[in-house]
Amino acid sequence: MATADALINAMTTMLVTLDPPGLAPVFLGLTVGMSAAQRKQVALRGSIIGFGILTVFALFGAGVLGLLGISMGAFRIAGGMLLFWISFEMVFEKRQERKEKTSQAAITIDHIRDLAVFPLAIPLIAGPGAISATVLLAGTFTSVFDRALLISVIALMMLILYVTLLLAERLDRILGVTGRAILTRLLGVLLAALSVQFVVDGVRSAFNL
Repeated sequence: MATADALINAMTTMLVTLDPPGLAPVFLGLTVGMSAAQRKQVALRGSIIGFGILTVFALFGAGVLGLLGISMGAFRIAGGMLLFWISFEMVFEKRQERKEKTSQAAITIDHIRDLAVFPLAIPLIAGPGAISATVLLAGTFTSVFDRALLISVIALMMLILYVTLLLAERLDRILGVTGRAILTRLLGVLLAALSVQFVVDGVRSAFNL
C-alpha cells in the first residue's frame, strides 16, 4: 500500500508538471473572444480528455514499456532527465514562452475548431512531462488499490486545473507578471529536486544497488 509520503510526492509531482498557474494565461490567450460559458465548456472538455489520457498511461504505460523491452529503471532515468529539463525551462522562463508559441500555432492552423483537444488537452495538459511523470509514479503504485489511489490523485489535480482555468482571468490579474514569474521559478526548483530523485531511484533499480 502506498505511504503518505508517496501520495504527497505524487500530488506534488503532478501539480508541478501540470503547472495550472502557468497554463492559465495561455488558456486566456487561446479562448480570447469567447464567452464565460464557452470558456467553461472548453476547460471542462480539455480537463476530462487530459484526465483520460493520463489515466491510460497510469494503467498501461508500464505494460507498453515491457513490450518494448524498456525497464522501469531506465525509464525513471530518462523521465527524470526530461522532468529536469522542464524544471530548467521553468526556472529560466523558457516553458511559458514555448507554451505560448504552441497555442499561437494551433490558433493559426486549426482556427479554434477544437481547442479542448488540441492544444489544450494535448500537449498543454497531457504533455510529455505529465505523461512521463504519470508513468514514473505508476512504477511505485503497483497494486490495484495503489493504482486507484494514483488515478484519484490525477483526478484531484485535474479538478484543481479545471478550477484554475475557470478563474484564469481573475488569477492572472491577481498574480501579475511578477507573481507568475516567482511562482513558476519556485515550482521549477521543486520539480528539479523531484526529477533528480527519479534519476537516483532509476540508477538504483537499473544496477540493483
